[in-house]
Amino acid sequence: MKTNRIEPHSHPDRPIILQFQHVLFSYGNVPVLEEASFHVHEGEFVALVGPNGAGKSTVLKLVLGLIEPGKGSVRLFDAPAKTGRERIGYVPQHADYDPTFPITVEEVVRMGRIKPFLRTYSKEDRIAVNEALQDMELTNLAQRPYHALSGGQRRRVLVARALSAKPDMLVLDEPTANMDAESERRLFGALGNLKGKTTILIVTHDTGFVSSLTDRVLCVGDVGPQKVGRTIVQHRIEPTKDAPAQLFGGEALKVLHDSTLQDSCCCSDGGQS
Repeated sequence: MKTNRIEPHSHPDRPIILQFQHVLFSYGNVPVLEEASFHVHEGEFVALVGPNGAGKSTVLKLVLGLIEPGKGSVRLFDAPAKTGRERIGYVPQHADYDPTFPITVEEVVRMGRIKPFLRTYSKEDRIAVNEALQDMELTNLAQRPYHALSGGQRRRVLVARALSAKPDMLVLDEPTANMDAESERRLFGALGNLKGKTTILIVTHDTGFVSSLTDRVLCVGDVGPQKVGRTIVQHRIEPTKDAPAQLFGGEALKVLHDSTLQDSCCCSDGGQS
């Protein structure tokens, strides 16, 4: 059956909250990124894809302000990334924990409300935690020991922990790694409810397909003929029946790697349309 390509669904009427401009980064003499430019608007659902070793983790570290580009700039909420990262809810791919430590699901989620120099747990905090548990369909597991959960359930708890902080942007690194089909369905169902309200950036090594929630796909691309580091390109996407049914909790979109679009900035006034 013939399918129609989907043009990137950007929101040019909304502020740009993440912007890479001509970023170059190297680890010593090993180049990783060169002339990497892209931007994300408020409320977008964006997938950053690329094979293992392509440089996705480096992009994440730059977004979170953990490292700085050798050249170019990374702006987050119209401020340097190191300053703007306080408004990000970050869910790492791996989160070590001590299985003998007696902590419940609710207590893990409450960690997202911890603020420096504040030791009280307010009514506002309780409401935020309860809402995050509901968003991730974890209310009935709130008093369950964290170590007793499945891998997929623990991942949803970490997403709830990030959401409890009421972030302006949610960044998920390989959110479905080692996740069972039911947890994956619940996760993307919850993300669907958040779409448009919170900017969402998902980082994944699956370069073939993305969730049907995705507005735009950015790919850590191949080295060009005149480059030594990788760049970041934008691809078109289209509906597909080829993706395994258990992926993404339902319908998927195919990434068209033979179709590269220029991710040029659609404004020039510091992130405002």
